[in-house]
Amino acid sequence: MTKILIVNPNTTASMTATIATAARAVAAPGTEIVAVTSAMGPASIEGFYDEAFAVPGLIEALLKTPDADAGIVACFDDTGLDAARSAARYPVVGICEAALVTAGQIAKRIGIVTTLPRSIVPLEELVRRYGFADRAVVTACDVAVLDLEKPGSGAKAKLEAEIARALDKGADAIVLGCAGMADLAHELSVQFGVPVVDGVAAAVKQAEALAGLKLTTSRRGAYASPAAKEYHGLLEGFAPASNE
Repeated sequence: MTKILIVNPNTTASMTATIATAARAVAAPGTEIVAVTSAMGPASIEGFYDEAFAVPGLIEALLKTPDADAGIVACFDDTGLDAARSAARYPVVGICEAALVTAGQIAKRIGIVTTLPRSIVPLEELVRRYGFADRAVVTACDVAVLDLEKPGSGAKAKLEAEIARALDKGADAIVLGCAGMADLAHELSVQFGVPVVDGVAAAVKQAEALAGLKLTTSRRGAYASPAAKEYHGLLEGFAPASNE
């Protein structure tokens, strides 16, 4: 049995349920999906400010499940991914990186459709970091994250319209730029006749591969375990106790 911990770093439990369903739909037999919602932080992550305050809850959730074989950060901003890799005893996959790697194997030109315009620049920075700046274009459908779950919000129609625009501009595949869109990938792929990649599903398959290969995060260099030191104030409980 391979145990994969998926952490939704926002505090909206209904979104965690959507993420868990999408993950279990692609998980291999023998893979246990454990999906948890952050206990602290913003209800949705939309921009740099929200992201900063989502990281402590993410780290807390990872540390509470030390027996996982791999972890997934289920926010397309790859919120706190480097910190998560430094803290967790198992490999941790970000859904943006997983989606780009997957889409890059099946298409040359990738359209990433995210939620609000304020998320475009943070995602463009991730695209450059992951080496896809020449192949991926980020656009937004102007839908708040929480509106993805609201009946009558018109969110799906706006998403469909933005996908159509991305394809008109030359995209060969679409990446859904929010974990809250995870349940829409297959339907949209059929509708538009192109690969539509959900980062949650892509991350599950990559997490399974890492676990199967018995690989974990290198503790040499950048992802070395945090040095023991005091933390103060509200973050006192996050102080690293040792370099183990």
